[in-house]
Amino acid sequence: MIKTVIATEYISPLREGGSLPAIVKADDGEMYAMKFVGAGQGAKALIAELLAGEVARALGLRVPEIALIELDPAIGHTEPDAEIQDLLHASAGLNLGLRFLPHASAFNLLSPPKPDGDFASRLVWFDAFVTNVDRTPRNVNLLVHQGQVWLIDHGAALYFHHSWQNYLGQSESAFPLIKDHVLLPLADRLEEADRVNTGKLNRDIFEAIIAAIPDPWLNSQAPFPDREAHRQAYADFLERRLRSSHIFVGEAERARAQIL
Repeated sequence: MIKTVIATEYISPLREGGSLPAIVKADDGEMYAMKFVGAGQGAKALIAELLAGEVARALGLRVPEIALIELDPAIGHTEPDAEIQDLLHASAGLNLGLRFLPHASAFNLLSPPKPDGDFASRLVWFDAFVTNVDRTPRNVNLLVHQGQVWLIDHGAALYFHHSWQNYLGQSESAFPLIKDHVLLPLADRLEEADRVNTGKLNRDIFEAIIAAIPDPWLNSQAPFPDREAHRQAYADFLERRLRSSHIFVGEAERARAQIL
């Protein structure tokens, strides 16, 4: 489901990203916005990007194609920035990229296209489901490309996996940070979105997505005896959170009522 490509050219850093992602060209002829395994939160941010992005795709939301990118640090040998050179060397091996959308612009509620209530509700539901803290007016992480809204940058989602403490209990959390969601005021069909989205997801889908996580990203520091147990823990979290969707939907509805 997730293809693997080889980075052939380091084109430019994306300096608006705190972890210095970059535009690279790969051996399939495509350009990707690449997130580095050696940056910031490391492999966990890439796992969140992969899992959340592919769950969004399963829900029919637009996400740029995700690929695993094999990196040889030598491709950046002409880059003069020492920080970037260090990042490239720390990220040798598999990284993650989102297919670059040329001429895309940042989403703005004041400019077309304006999302309708159906899209807003489905997106609010998704972000509450994956506990995505990065869809606020300050940092919308939405692009407009060819007149359509695309979702990007999910590395901050699924934040439970940074500690794994009581992760099954956390799966039933209300996610109160949904109050800051950029599209919450427009999300007037949350109950309908809940019915539609829960009907599109199940454990088999979760396990198929989780299977795409590269083994090296599942490190020995996690509180599991092996990688298979680590994968199953992600599936357990997502499956239980899906069953508990009424909890975070109710929280979103309460938050929306307070801002209207």
